[in-house]
Amino acid sequence: MDTLQHEGGEMEWKESARWVKFEEKVEEGGERWSKPHVSTLSLHSLFELRTCLQTGCILLDLEGYSLPQIVDDIIEKQVQDGLIAPEIREKISFVLLRKHRHQTKKPIHRSLADIGKSSPSNRSPSPSPRSGSGFHRSTEDLRARESGGLSKLRESLKNKFMKKIPRDAEASNVLIGEVDFLDKPFVAFVRLAQAATLGGLTEVPVPTRFLFVLLGPNGKAKSYNEIGRAMATLMVDDLFSDVAYKARDREDLIAGIDEFLDEVIVLPPGEWDPKIRIEPPKKLPSAEMRKSVFSLNELGQPNGNAGGGAASAEDEEMPAPHELGEELKFTGRFCGGLWLDIKRKVPWFLSDFYEGFHIQSVSAVLFIYLGCITNAITFGGLLGDATDNYQGVMESFLGTALAGVVFCLFGGQPLIILSSTGPILIFEKLLYEFSINNDIDYMEIRLWIGLHSCLQCLILVATDASYIIKYMTRFTEEGFSSLISFIFISDALKKMMSIFNYYPINRDFKPDYITSYRCDCQAPDQGESDPDPTRLNLRQFNFSALDWNQLSKKECLWFGGSLVGKSCKYVPDLAMLSFILFFGTYSMTISLKKFKASRYFPTKCRTFIADFAIIVSILVFCALDYVMSLDTPKLHVPTQIKPTRPDRGWIVMPFGKNPWWMCLASFVPALLVTILIFMDQQITAVIVNRKENKLKKGCGYHLDLFWVGILMAICSFMGLPWYVAATVISIAHIDSLKMESESSAPGEQPQFLGVREQRLTGVLVFVLTGVSVFLAPILQYIPMPVLYGVFLYMGVASLHGIQFWERMKLFLMPAKHQPDFVFLRHVPLRRVHLFTLVQITCLAVLWILKSTMAAIIFPVMILGLMVVRKMLDLIFSQHDLAWLDDILPDKDKKRKEDEKKKKEKKKAGKSEEHNNMGCDLIFNMFSFNSTVLLKRHCITLTTIHVFL
Repeated sequence: MDTLQHEGGEMEWKESARWVKFEEKVEEGGERWSKPHVSTLSLHSLFELRTCLQTGCILLDLEGYSLPQIVDDIIEKQVQDGLIAPEIREKISFVLLRKHRHQTKKPIHRSLADIGKSSPSNRSPSPSPRSGSGFHRSTEDLRARESGGLSKLRESLKNKFMKKIPRDAEASNVLIGEVDFLDKPFVAFVRLAQAATLGGLTEVPVPTRFLFVLLGPNGKAKSYNEIGRAMATLMVDDLFSDVAYKARDREDLIAGIDEFLDEVIVLPPGEWDPKIRIEPPKKLPSAEMRKSVFSLNELGQPNGNAGGGAASAEDEEMPAPHELGEELKFTGRFCGGLWLDIKRKVPWFLSDFYEGFHIQSVSAVLFIYLGCITNAITFGGLLGDATDNYQGVMESFLGTALAGVVFCLFGGQPLIILSSTGPILIFEKLLYEFSINNDIDYMEIRLWIGLHSCLQCLILVATDASYIIKYMTRFTEEGFSSLISFIFISDALKKMMSIFNYYPINRDFKPDYITSYRCDCQAPDQGESDPDPTRLNLRQFNFSALDWNQLSKKECLWFGGSLVGKSCKYVPDLAMLSFILFFGTYSMTISLKKFKASRYFPTKCRTFIADFAIIVSILVFCALDYVMSLDTPKLHVPTQIKPTRPDRGWIVMPFGKNPWWMCLASFVPALLVTILIFMDQQITAVIVNRKENKLKKGCGYHLDLFWVGILMAICSFMGLPWYVAATVISIAHIDSLKMESESSAPGEQPQFLGVREQRLTGVLVFVLTGVSVFLAPILQYIPMPVLYGVFLYMGVASLHGIQFWERMKLFLMPAKHQPDFVFLRHVPLRRVHLFTLVQITCLAVLWILKSTMAAIIFPVMILGLMVVRKMLDLIFSQHDLAWLDDILPDKDKKRKEDEKKKKEKKKAGKSEEHNNMGCDLIFNMFSFNSTVLLKRHCITLTTIHVFL
């Protein structure tokens, strides 16, 4: 928006504000742009703008390629319509064609002053105010004297600002000014047939499509400025700009303003300060929600909602039914779902590799790699203890690498990370104890259990059994993911406490009395001179009278003695240093992840730091540990590729050591393993494939389960652990690959675009895991407390965005301090607390169960969550469940009936409210002064007029 400035008798257009998405004003003094803020408009200015468009000149699809031509066409149209007198044609043309000065250019008088200060000899007499040639000569001289550095700076600012403007954007220019030769406003709204670059009209080379001109008599500059701001704000509104592009005549533009007014919210003047600039919101509402109000496809026709205003909060619809997409539709054909998964993923196979070549992938690979090797070492150690080293750290490394690479290459959702789980560890321990107690070969029976489980998984794939996943609502997903997250947090803290147990704290240690029980104090040689003049003269002292063994460390050194003995050196507190490494890694990672929203440094720098937050934290605290050079617990990786137990090979034979009937009997325990594999894999897949992650390449539940089953058979033959989707590590993988928009309007927050879907990061993670044996000399410098800090971060970060966790925190918040969650608007707080208590109870049962030997039936209890959710239909209404959870598929019919009843009840209530409102309006009409209503309550007066 440019405003007409009068300086010394000359006129020029000066840029006063601009809009890309939000408003930016030129601050007083003209030295900088203001911070982007939400435009606050007066209702009166919107009505005046409406009047301007009703009475002014409207030119739609004008053929214009230069500003002088467009100005001539505007003035000619005004003269033809009788809006201006022909004799002022030249004056208006002269004003509209004045030079435009943008914020990146210095004012002429300031440039002259700067030159005068720097070089007195360059001073020249100023031209006559009315001498146009003198004005232009001075401008040319100034431009010639400008330094190259200043020109480059301006170009740099322009290029930087261009990055903030969306590609293929077009400009709308608003010209506002007051002149002394008009007795009524001169208004024109122009839409060009083709966007054209109109010289210096815009500060950056963006083609102009719309032009709004408002010139008026002197004395109303503030009113004109507000009308111009209203026009500019309308033009950056997505829906009104569509109206402006599609309008066929004046009435369409007026209808667009009326629809905009229907959604305007008025703030009473005495209850807020209009000088306060409203910060842009972090997330903008979708324009799709307003398209029901704007009749974009039927411009010029009556809108059924006109005059009715925007939908109120009470009219907000319930959430859409829980849908998982076509991937889980029951086909009824043999391997029908598997075939559809393959057809869905094959077209993306090549892009799954070349789209992984990005700097962000480097951070994701290193982060997930460290998490995977830490998990592999921890699980391998526990598994070795449980199975007498039939499976150990080496088997865990090779199994993780083999299963992970195969799954990431051919799986349906390569963003999922495979790992071993706690219930599998419990099953392996119980199976080994059963084998030892009954003289059964553990590896052979384990092979048959794995083969039967593989067969059962393939049967589930062939029959589209993954269809059952659609009954897993938010209740089941959140319960399962919260449990896994709490396990990660608990395990990280337990491992830290084990370090405190291994390096106990000496609470009786007193440095000042170290000589009394750790070493002796030896008297100095009396013949030696004391180098410290501040100390007592040793020759004046009777050393024989001192009991040197009873002196404290401080006294011994002060008298010139020396400490001798085997334990005189200070003993470091390794537990404290380990805690510093642990908590420092976690807290630094959290801080650097939030650095993306910081105000310091450019956007690219902040994004880079946030992407590599975990790697930076690990490197910093590994360096701290290296500098301290203390014997903290380090990461130990096997250095040779060989089985952990010497008496076993890499291939397990299926026959020869157990009775033949064991091959058939192992089908029963394999059922438990299959249920565990199915539930772990598919729940994690549902969480990863949530619509909030905006995945575009589809998923493959059947294909994922197929490869998990095949890998179970391969790992069983090789005596390697069994693997399934790891929930927390998979969520961390997703978070490390999230993408945000790079180019955004000033003040607009970067928008979440989705996840970098590819197979490269997963493949590289597991390849690095496999070759970690050869990286042992480097990995041995990584302290275990640092990796425990990474585990803690992964557990805490995976809780982000879980509604269950947010509802748990509501128990500790007074009602007035509770966040404005959407479910609190529609569900009573006591019902919210009741629903949360049910989830907490289920989580507690699962936690107790997994901590005992009964953890072998853990997968059955996950199915029990689905049963509990089914029973909640008897306690909660479908309306409440729609906001707190997801509606079960067979409850859609009941939900629609509830919605119908609710609408009928609301319609009846509105009818009664309308009658009462009519009485109130008539009373107000006779009780208040109409002049006051016109000034302060325009909306109320308009409503009275419509009612009468």
